[in-house]
Amino acid sequence: MLFWASVAMSVMLFVLWGGIATMVDLGSTMRGLGMITGLIGTDLVLVMLVLAARIPWLDQLIGHDTAIAYHRKLGKPALYLILAHAALLIGGAAVLDGFDVVGATITILTDLDNFLASIGLLLFVVVVVSSIVAAVRKWSYEAWYVIHLLSYIAIVLALPHQSIPGAVLADGSWRYAYWLTLYGIAFGSLLLFRVLLPVGRSLFHGLKVSRVEHIAPGVASIYLTGRRVESLRIRGGQYALWRFWGAKTWWHAHPISFSATPTPNTLRITVRDLGDGSRALTNVNPGTRVTFSGPFGIFTNQARTAPHAVLISAGIGVTPIRAFLEDAALSPGEATVILRHSGSDPTYLWDEIHALAEESGTRVIEMRGHRPPGTTTWISATASAEQLTLESMLPDLTDSDLYVCGPIAWTELVVRDARAAGVPNHQIHVEQFDW
Repeated sequence: MLFWASVAMSVMLFVLWGGIATMVDLGSTMRGLGMITGLIGTDLVLVMLVLAARIPWLDQLIGHDTAIAYHRKLGKPALYLILAHAALLIGGAAVLDGFDVVGATITILTDLDNFLASIGLLLFVVVVVSSIVAAVRKWSYEAWYVIHLLSYIAIVLALPHQSIPGAVLADGSWRYAYWLTLYGIAFGSLLLFRVLLPVGRSLFHGLKVSRVEHIAPGVASIYLTGRRVESLRIRGGQYALWRFWGAKTWWHAHPISFSATPTPNTLRITVRDLGDGSRALTNVNPGTRVTFSGPFGIFTNQARTAPHAVLISAGIGVTPIRAFLEDAALSPGEATVILRHSGSDPTYLWDEIHALAEESGTRVIEMRGHRPPGTTTWISATASAEQLTLESMLPDLTDSDLYVCGPIAWTELVVRDARAAGVPNHQIHVEQFDW
């Protein structure tokens, strides 16, 4: 609702300025449409910043991964609108100047504010294209961070040309004050929630690695100690962005779930060796200082809307499920856990899940082995041969909140089957860790 209101207000700024009355011929109409597309495009960019700012109430409302998904979806429309803004303004000026496109372009760019805005536009093009490449090639957090620093510069460079005398956002007008407020909200949110709050929390809690416990080949639980950990109000199923200040780990931030509920002074996360960065974490030295941002996520018992709960995990996705079980006050028969394991390597945290399940009367189903060859299913070949399905394993499925955590492609197959079985979308909880 707030999103659409901000878009509508962008158009209303032009209307209330009297822009409709200025559109009297082809050139002026193109110029007016250029102003409108510029206002909407810039508004979308500011909304993108708010979505990426890790604002706590927004995270609790829709989840950080959903906010980032919307952030990414707005990138292309915002770029197209801003490109249209530039093209329409140049085209409109050319029509009014006797169809001299080159002359109109030179005239526009000789103004310093417009020249800075054009640099900002080029930077924004680089950001959107690079973000698409980064997503496909799975660039590191650091590469992503550098890309987005360019977007902040681009947005700031665009501001001076928006406030020229006589324009919609003329300096000193209430419209300009409104626009500056939007800029203040967007950049203020980034500064507060992405910089000041994480730095302040990290300094206050003073987390350090107390010990590292290797629980399986390539898998380690990292125990952290600090001050007043309980004040973070971490819920089972949440995660944080972690940076370990060791010689081999300081350069990379990692999104990792809590694998246990915290004690007053202790946290635990569990890491699997999935690459150079996570491999270094499994061998981090005790005493290493740790900074963090979070906790994030609504993959928690507090998000439930149905009387039953089903939790399905694969691989390292077992960690938030384990913390969820420990945190939730479950009654006997209220929840079912499905533990999926396809390889021959040892499982991890399954013994802890069984112990927690026994305490709460939670049913646990183990499903081992590879999937049937040539099929698109998430269940094992053995379960498939027995014609097991979500419905047959879970009689209360449609009356359950479904929590799924595992590899993305595997998770999508579980969600596909759940939807086909009639589970409503609002009862399906999937959270991919994101920046």
